Amino acid sequence: MRGTAHWSSIVSLILLIFLCLLWEAVLAPVRPGGSFLMLKALPLLWPLFGILHERSITYRWTLLLALPYLTEGLVRSWSDSGISARLALLEAALALVLFASCALYVRALPVVR
Repeated sequence: MRGTAHWSSIVSLILLIFLCLLWEAVLAPVRPGGSFLMLKALPLLWPLFGILHERSITYRWTLLLALPYLTEGLVRSWSDSGISARLALLEAALALVLFASCALYVRALPVVR
């Protein structure tokens, strides 16, 4: 179970990074030509190395990092229209997968007493 959670964390994190960059640069930017909202992908780069190397502490704080992306995706899917709303739903789904897979990974860790 830890292996599946590890790989789904990696895939969802990388896809979320690329989605944030592409969404705000090319697919549906707030302003034509891109916007500074691309910078919202920067915090997602911090846990990448730790997730790739299966550091348990990284999984624990990545749980908290995924929540603002889930919230933004849900809010923008409700308030935006067109392709931006669909991209927001995709962001919410990826953030939810990231959250769930990190939680499953942490839950599968052995208990140290």
